[in-house]
Amino acid sequence: MHFPYTAVLQRAVRKTRNIRWGQSGKCWYIPFEKEYYDDLLRNVKPVAGIDNSALKQYNGKKENTATASPVGRALLPQLKTAGSLKAIAGIHPVNGHVLQAVHQMLVLKAYSSSTIKTYTNEMSQFLQALKAEVADTFPVNRIKAYLQYCFAQLKLSENTLHGRISALKFYYENVLKKEKFFLEIPRPKKPLLLPHFFNQDEIANIIKATGNLKHKVMLMLAYSAGLRVSEVVTLKTSAVDSRRMCIFISRAKGKKDRIVPLSPVILVMLREYWNAYHPGKDGYLFPGQIKGEPYSTRSLQMVLMAVKKKAGIMKSGSIHALRHSFATHLLDKGTDVTMIMKLLGHNDIKTTLRYLHVTNRDMLQIISPLDDLKLD
Repeated sequence: MHFPYTAVLQRAVRKTRNIRWGQSGKCWYIPFEKEYYDDLLRNVKPVAGIDNSALKQYNGKKENTATASPVGRALLPQLKTAGSLKAIAGIHPVNGHVLQAVHQMLVLKAYSSSTIKTYTNEMSQFLQALKAEVADTFPVNRIKAYLQYCFAQLKLSENTLHGRISALKFYYENVLKKEKFFLEIPRPKKPLLLPHFFNQDEIANIIKATGNLKHKVMLMLAYSAGLRVSEVVTLKTSAVDSRRMCIFISRAKGKKDRIVPLSPVILVMLREYWNAYHPGKDGYLFPGQIKGEPYSTRSLQMVLMAVKKKAGIMKSGSIHALRHSFATHLLDKGTDVTMIMKLLGHNDIKTTLRYLHVTNRDMLQIISPLDDLKLD
């Protein structure tokens, strides 16, 4: 179950028996039995309604039952928004098997939850557009026309179109085994967007403006080691090695492990945090409100937004901008780009080279031709 965060609705949902929060899927789970579904309805009814049209689409049963087809049961935890559920409901029965097949193959290939979410959402949009036409036999020239329509008429961004093409390619080539089916379909060129980053004065102001110790340590940790927001909140206490002065990042993006340096400054802050919060030796270093779950990435993003406002920083930038700042400031100090690539966990040096466009190490040595003019 997925819904926008509201405190009232959260409290109502938590009253349901045997309900639990799943961090990987970022959603609530209940046992797939009618009694628990009915209990959920009773708790939520005073504050919200439940749209079970997707369940009705697949099982043909009456509203407010707890039984769904394997398609609904497998996919509903993965599709995050009400719009996604409507997309499932709008898929013609001739293509009712497609999402289940895509989801099953993604799971068997051990794709990440975020990739599963993206691919199933993009496929649902495609299937909804097909209406009663059969996806399995849809010709490549008409797929091209559909993608052209997405770009020209729907005004989808290059990144969104890349995701949709990847989802379609996965289905036709991995599920249906149509080799090189997408060979003739070009991908749109992505724009070269420079990474957002904060200068060192802005970083210092952000840290100073953060009053809560836990929040301060998390933001400092993201900047000091170039961590992604997901890596900060899911960091285990055991990953911090104060003897070797390093942090072990386990199964990060791309399911890669890496080791990053532990700053002496952040070590002092971590010890102060440990004495104040006692997070435990075996669990998450920054536990969330729900027992056994890490701190919410959304909550940490909101913390940074509030701190930026307090510090008077108008520049756009999320927690990821702290990671960009880490890389940019290392380049400014002359750190080799291949070392930065290893610290960030990049697969391709081209990704790291983007930071060369924003560093001012060499730019400061350039003299503008305007400065050579004799204007006196």
